[in-house]
Amino acid sequence: MPTQSEYTTTTTVGDLLVRARSLWPDKDAIRFPGDKRSFAQLHEAAMLRARELHGLGIRPGDHVGLFLPSCIEYLEYYFGLAYLGAVSVPMNARYREYELRYQTVNADLVHIISTTSVAEGLDFRARLYQAFPALQQASPDQPVALSDAPRLRGITLLNDEVSPGCLRQSVSSGYARFTKPEVIEALRRAVTLRQTALILYTSGTTSDPKGCMISHEALVRTGIGLAERYGMTDQDVFWSPLPMFHVGALFPLCAAWHAGATYASMQHFDPGTALRLIREVRPTVGYPSFALFLSDMVYHPDFRAEDMASLRLINCSMALSAEPFRALMRKSFPNAVFVGTYGMTETAGTVTTSDPSDSETERLNRLGRPFAGLSVKIIREDGHEAAPGEIGEICVKGFSIFTEYYRDAAKTAEAKRDGWFHTGDLGSLDDAGTLMFHGRAKDMLKVGGENVAALEIEMIVAKHPAVKTCQVVGKPDERLQEVPVAFVELVPGEAVDAAELIAYCKGRIASFKVPRAVHFIAEWPMSASKIQKFKLREQAVELAASV
Repeated sequence: MPTQSEYTTTTTVGDLLVRARSLWPDKDAIRFPGDKRSFAQLHEAAMLRARELHGLGIRPGDHVGLFLPSCIEYLEYYFGLAYLGAVSVPMNARYREYELRYQTVNADLVHIISTTSVAEGLDFRARLYQAFPALQQASPDQPVALSDAPRLRGITLLNDEVSPGCLRQSVSSGYARFTKPEVIEALRRAVTLRQTALILYTSGTTSDPKGCMISHEALVRTGIGLAERYGMTDQDVFWSPLPMFHVGALFPLCAAWHAGATYASMQHFDPGTALRLIREVRPTVGYPSFALFLSDMVYHPDFRAEDMASLRLINCSMALSAEPFRALMRKSFPNAVFVGTYGMTETAGTVTTSDPSDSETERLNRLGRPFAGLSVKIIREDGHEAAPGEIGEICVKGFSIFTEYYRDAAKTAEAKRDGWFHTGDLGSLDDAGTLMFHGRAKDMLKVGGENVAALEIEMIVAKHPAVKTCQVVGKPDERLQEVPVAFVELVPGEAVDAAELIAYCKGRIASFKVPRAVHFIAEWPMSASKIQKFKLREQAVELAASV
């Protein structure tokens, strides 16, 4: 008998929404606290945004910045740009003066969609004025011409406050009358799969961020891979607290809408808001990704395990967490199967993830297999492929790899060699082809000539019952080159001192791996979703100097 073959119904990002609108027009596409849109409503709104943007002069291939908190309007503009064949450039809501100016110029933005104040300390317009002071002398509701951002032609705000250098929402929306719907339909049909859909900027540590050019195919096929691996259907509700400017929100959106599932999110992660949203929408699939989000929810005074009963699957890499955390999660989310994941911006999100049918041992101790169409190999320092169980650099090949770093051929050539993307991450593959992550290569400490993985120390410290989260960095040392230093957030209500934690590590790991100092922390320096270790390294040096 002939072998049954499966096929991939890949579309562009724009056509993904058009398809969902055709199949499930009245179903909720997106849910935010107190707000929602059906697939039909979101499509109509995106069409209006596309007409508005085209009327403003945005054309296929143009780069448009989205400097917004997560919101439904974000998606309206995002899909409007996809319909046009223009390129969305998400801008981190945490960005300040230098970062905004750098990204605006480096990404060749021709327009920015933004807003004014949305919360205390979160005034987007004020940050734009700090980045480009000349805006405050420009006329409202008119195009802009800035010497330090020569490609930028305009800024649209989501409200109707008169603002120098910016278009009010009513004025910007009025430009839709200059473009007929048929024009947008023709442009949408002309978009190709390998065309750039997004330029996502990675967080810089020692240099400026790099703009990853990600194609429509990379986003949609990665989303399809996730939906198929998790067995998602139109009966699912997919919850993610990750911000819209993060790849971990945009490719799962493709997964949800490929399956016809509702996508539930929020303006920014807050544990209390997340708990209320879960009670309201009853999600079946959770995609918090990072342990910090789940632990903040579980330790919140409003948390109740019975409210989590609808969740059948949660993505959070338990293989990178200590057993006390795993036990807490199993108790807190009683019906959920936990799966692990490995991926990054340059791979349009997930590369490997567990199958829900995998054994619990495998799901809690490994990070799964690659999606069909992706290949992973481990390369040793000598350039040869590693044997099963041997640690080396993780390399990835396939449809999801970023096209290039925008305007940076040298870094592109360094990262992409012979068809393989060299991630800079350390990992190993077992005989079954499942991946384990062993930390960033740059997070390896060199203690007296010995290689030490920060992740190994973190998992030991995290086993202490009083520890909620631990991060380890290297501090320069005259004799040993560098030594490990631990930053620790305690479980609410628990107490332990630095000497006790250091003593706890002795006898559990080699003496040269034991942290030389422990610093307690209440608030972590964060990017969109990750703890910024380079800032912890700076703190470690400053704290040592102050002793």
